[in-house]
Amino acid sequence: MADSDFLNNADFEKYRAYIYEQSGITFTPANRAILESRLKERLREKGISSVGNYFSTISTDKEELKGFLDSITTNLTRFFRNQPQFDALEKYVIPELINIKKASANNTIRIWSAGCSTGEEPYTIAMLLSTILPVGWKYEILASDLSLKCLMTAKEGFYNESRIVGIPDNYLVKFFDKVGDGYKVKADIQANINFDYHNLKNESGHRGYDVVFCRNVIIYFDEAAQLAVINRFWDAMASKSYLFIGHSESLFGMNTKFEFIKTEWATLYRKFM
Repeated sequence: MADSDFLNNADFEKYRAYIYEQSGITFTPANRAILESRLKERLREKGISSVGNYFSTISTDKEELKGFLDSITTNLTRFFRNQPQFDALEKYVIPELINIKKASANNTIRIWSAGCSTGEEPYTIAMLLSTILPVGWKYEILASDLSLKCLMTAKEGFYNESRIVGIPDNYLVKFFDKVGDGYKVKADIQANINFDYHNLKNESGHRGYDVVFCRNVIIYFDEAAQLAVINRFWDAMASKSYLFIGHSESLFGMNTKFEFIKTEWATLYRKFM
């Protein structure tokens, strides 16, 4: 059957409007083929005969809706992805936060990894902070994603040989145990990370985060959804805190309160008030 027969224009418009309403993710005619491919897989898995019947299912079954949104998200990630941003975290952000927090006798750094995918980003942050924080300092990481499948992988913390590329040898020895054909994150690192399902379209209720990582996520949103997400991050962040977004993403032209920061290593944004 031809793709036009599988997902006609009216159905495409209906699906992309509903996906946007439920997640903020935008499908355009340019990436229609991705939606069609993921829909075909989902219908085959569920034994449903038509996109019309499946739309009725996701409109009434919230668990299946979660599974569908999971299937259409792109979860490309790796350890130490975009190293200059982690250099900026280590050499600029963390020293700044330590100086700020010393005045209030607060020795805990709180970080939110939003759109954490299969866990490489929060584990990278955890390894880095475990290495560089002074004695007596602690950290807490919230790692959230729209994909329950990815969160399960992240929480397990097991990665095969092909997935550990980019981890320095000394980190691999210190923070992982060799298990079978892969490596498992050690329990003392996992204990600092809370993995939780969250749809960025919704208010999180989170507050007081010193750093937010949300990289290569808002690129899938339109301008209105991007601004809403960024404003919710502002609400979730402490005074004098920092926001990292993807290197191909920008807040320029967006009416936000964040201040643009250019460091020697990477660019980022700051909430100073």
